[in-house]
Amino acid sequence: MSFRRFTNRSGKDQDFAEEIDSHLAHERDANLALKLSPEDARRQAMLRFGNPRTLREKEWLYRSIPFIESVRRDLSFALRSLGKTPGFAAIAILVIAIGIGVNTAVFSVINAVLLKPLTYPDPQALVTLVNTSPRGNFPGASIPRFSLWQQQTGLFQQVAAYDFGGSGLNLTGGDHPQQVQGIHVSASYFQMFGAPFVAGRSFNAAEDTPNAGRFTVLSYGLWRNRYGGNSNVVGSTIQLDGQPYLVVGVVGPGFVTDTPADLWVPFQFDLNSHDMVTFFTAAARLKPGVTLQQAKVQLRVVADQFRKTFGADAMPPGGGFGVVSLQETMIGDTRSRLLVLLGAVAFVLLIACANVANLLLARAAARRREFATRAALGAGRGQIIRQLLVESLTLSLTGGLIGLGLGLTGVRLLLKVNPGDIPRIGEDGSGISIDFNVLLFTLGISLLTGIVFGLVPAITASRPDLAAAMNESNSRSGTGFRSGRLRSILVVAEMAFTVVLIVGAALLIRTFKNLESVDPGFAMHNVVSMSMSVSGDRFQTTAPVAQVIRGGTDRLLAIPGVLDAGVSNCLPMAGGFGMGFDVVGRPKGSSGGGAGFCSISAGYFTALKIPLLRGRLLTTRDDAAAPAVVVINKAMARQYWANGDPLTGQILIGAGAGPAFAEGPRQVIGIVGDTNDRGPDTDPSPMMYIPMAQMPDLETALNSRVAPLWWFVRSQVDPHTLVTPISDALREASAGLPVAHIRTMEELEAQNIARQRLNMLLLSVFGFAGLLMAAIGIYGVMSYSVQQRTQELGVRIALGAQASSLRNMVILQGMTLAIIGVVIGSGGALWLTRFLGSFLFGVKPLDPISFVATPLLLSLVALVAVWVPAMRATGVDPMVALRIE
Repeated sequence: MSFRRFTNRSGKDQDFAEEIDSHLAHERDANLALKLSPEDARRQAMLRFGNPRTLREKEWLYRSIPFIESVRRDLSFALRSLGKTPGFAAIAILVIAIGIGVNTAVFSVINAVLLKPLTYPDPQALVTLVNTSPRGNFPGASIPRFSLWQQQTGLFQQVAAYDFGGSGLNLTGGDHPQQVQGIHVSASYFQMFGAPFVAGRSFNAAEDTPNAGRFTVLSYGLWRNRYGGNSNVVGSTIQLDGQPYLVVGVVGPGFVTDTPADLWVPFQFDLNSHDMVTFFTAAARLKPGVTLQQAKVQLRVVADQFRKTFGADAMPPGGGFGVVSLQETMIGDTRSRLLVLLGAVAFVLLIACANVANLLLARAAARRREFATRAALGAGRGQIIRQLLVESLTLSLTGGLIGLGLGLTGVRLLLKVNPGDIPRIGEDGSGISIDFNVLLFTLGISLLTGIVFGLVPAITASRPDLAAAMNESNSRSGTGFRSGRLRSILVVAEMAFTVVLIVGAALLIRTFKNLESVDPGFAMHNVVSMSMSVSGDRFQTTAPVAQVIRGGTDRLLAIPGVLDAGVSNCLPMAGGFGMGFDVVGRPKGSSGGGAGFCSISAGYFTALKIPLLRGRLLTTRDDAAAPAVVVINKAMARQYWANGDPLTGQILIGAGAGPAFAEGPRQVIGIVGDTNDRGPDTDPSPMMYIPMAQMPDLETALNSRVAPLWWFVRSQVDPHTLVTPISDALREASAGLPVAHIRTMEELEAQNIARQRLNMLLLSVFGFAGLLMAAIGIYGVMSYSVQQRTQELGVRIALGAQASSLRNMVILQGMTLAIIGVVIGSGGALWLTRFLGSFLFGVKPLDPISFVATPLLLSLVALVAVWVPAMRATGVDPMVALRIE
């Protein structure tokens, strides 16, 4: 066979083809001379050239050589051509880099949050055990639930328990006590999540039983920072809350959890307990072959068994058990937010493509004579299209490479400023990195972008009218109807996409402003908050906790500039605990329900200026020796006493929590204003406040394990200036307990609406980028139109046309394109913004202000963009214009 037809007829390729043909001919002649059989000939050929598969691979390579060589020549020509117009190349690459950069940024976050598997062995088998109800699913486990789930060996390989969000523990025994983040876990926790250990081991089953002793596992960070990475710390004891804990192991740096921890301690549950308080999370690993759906069906049976064993009060009506994949639990509602952002950046990329396509159309129009000459010399349409696609791909790949760096750098900086509570991204966005998925996405979108914005100009330029192109001058080239129509369509598309982006940004800006203006129910100015951990044996009863609060409050009020001080076991705007209750005197089961539950000191309401609506507030006299009392909020009074007076009633707190948590009746003594503890975009929920000095000892012991005390101090001056004396006073009052998480209430509010701020900021940036590119696009089209119509404008002026009429003609042409794009974009926004409904607050998706202001803004920008070319049209010199050939 001959390889000549696979190569060009000149140069090294021709010599190479002749050499291959010569070898094949020599082989054929040798076989005939030796009279080899076909089998022997095949064997001989394999000795010389290899097996048939190798020959086919070589043949494929020889076939590819001409194509590769032609692409190499096209690339070389493209680089020389773009080098002659550096301004055009720089603008095109910059626009592409912006479009691809924002897409890469958002995709890198999606990759880290949604696409990367959890860093645990066989993560698909990990599930979170949840409680189901008609209102939805929510995680939360009690000891009886956990015990029953552990018994489902037909469903689960392992079941592990761990704290919701960790609790504060005091690392003592040195000159500088330190509050650390501790997580209570069951013995199976580390094994189920595949935690690597750099030293020691995890807890064993015996160490996770009541009264087994005190044990801890250190995180890698605490081990390195506090103990210098000394391996001898394993087997030694450290002081936590003044008690010795045996260090049994150190977890490696690769162990990442959704709740950062400094150390872990065992729960040491009494699995025979009937306490129904849900104060921790449970996760499990499905057995091989068990699907998520099978587990859900079986857990319905387990829920019925639980209800029969512990009674109807142990589970609300319609309640049950279920499972959700652990990754879905960690992601939450982040998926929908990220997909909306991905849609927004796709519009930015489309605008960038339209902009660059317009630039390429203008450039191709100016090169019509070049393409006509090439066609006249024998170049086919395919060669011209290929040449132009190579140029566009060169631009897009270069822009993609720059965009990759811009996107990852930009998203890291943005998340460092405002992480927006996105899970799995690591501290300051450290979990976002360049991996195969990000590289493949950037390469794919760069190639697709190059084809999208390069194909239409390439096809248009490959159809030259040879006679017309060769006869017309350079100054008049490209004025064809087809080129002008395509450029106008692209400008309309840019305007339409920009309308959608800016309408979305306007809706989110209004949402953010509405959230900022929501009254949280308490005053935040000049109030600082800080946490104090009261864990350990010292604080297993209420009396010592109340003593610390009294002593701390007295010392704080003695500091010059301090006005009020209060304590709570809940942090406002960060959720809290819940507890069931019954109204005394009403039929059981229909008398009450569930409400938020918060224990506070007497100064809590005055420190945060939560208004009293009726009755009285708590005082220091409401201690353990006084009658049991409770203050409720307006939402609870409205929901459970719609036709009565709550101040005449009593409630029983602890319904459904088990006999250990059953309390006597509490008199409702006051009604206070609502606070937005679950966020400004959520209606206030019913809330019960009880004096911390009247907390049952069992609840105090439980709270000491799962939540710190939160101090709130109101001052006359900037609270940052009082942090040191406040910290010293509290350390003295508590016999050396440190404080942590020091933040003002304004900072807490900013953190509470960080998600909405990030959404608004991103869409605003995308909208501005789209607006800028749309303005550049319409300016480019009109500038090019004026340039190409120089002769026409000169003739008009020579014949007496007024400058104002020429200006108005150009403005009308440009604004017609802009208005068409605005109208189309408004229609698209009407349809697309319905997907933003769940992200909005205080504003409807069809917000008239956003849909009126956006078209006006875009029309104004378009007017500015066409004004400059219009004024240039009025300055055409007729003599210069008429001398143009």
